[in-house]
Amino acid sequence: MTSSAPPGLARFNAVPEREAVGMLREVCASRTWGAVVAGGRPYATLGELLDAADAAVAGLTAADLAEALAAHPPIGRPVPGDAASAREQSGVRDEERAELLALNRAYQERHGHVFLICATGRTGEEMVTALHERIRHDADTEREIVRTELGKINRIRLARWTETL
Repeated sequence: MTSSAPPGLARFNAVPEREAVGMLREVCASRTWGAVVAGGRPYATLGELLDAADAAVAGLTAADLAEALAAHPPIGRPVPGDAASAREQSGVRDEERAELLALNRAYQERHGHVFLICATGRTGEEMVTALHERIRHDADTEREIVRTELGKINRIRLARWTETL
């Protein structure tokens, strides 16, 4: 990954730990994830930060994952006024939204949480296909896929976040 330090990384490294944990909630709503990532500072490079973020995701419990998922909007319905949410779901066409929302409701009934997928760079059609496939998974399989997708989302958000911080 990138070996250089983005402009916001030094600022992130310098803030008090409590503030850093709060800042990280913009990236991932899991308090555990934020505490682990903030506790690993200072990071010399974006790559070090991303590696720490990956390790923190790998260590999340089911409850920690649930906390992170609770902050994610359903695919097909980005949070109004949230530029990150709109950007991440920009591949969804209007005519795909209703199908995605219906599938997401069915997925949520089966798995107990919102369908999570790294939507950046994906089309609505790709997400519909993934939803059809993943809705059939058992809980353990799906939890590990969710963990992987959360890690991808966090990496994208951290890279963007440290550029604009």
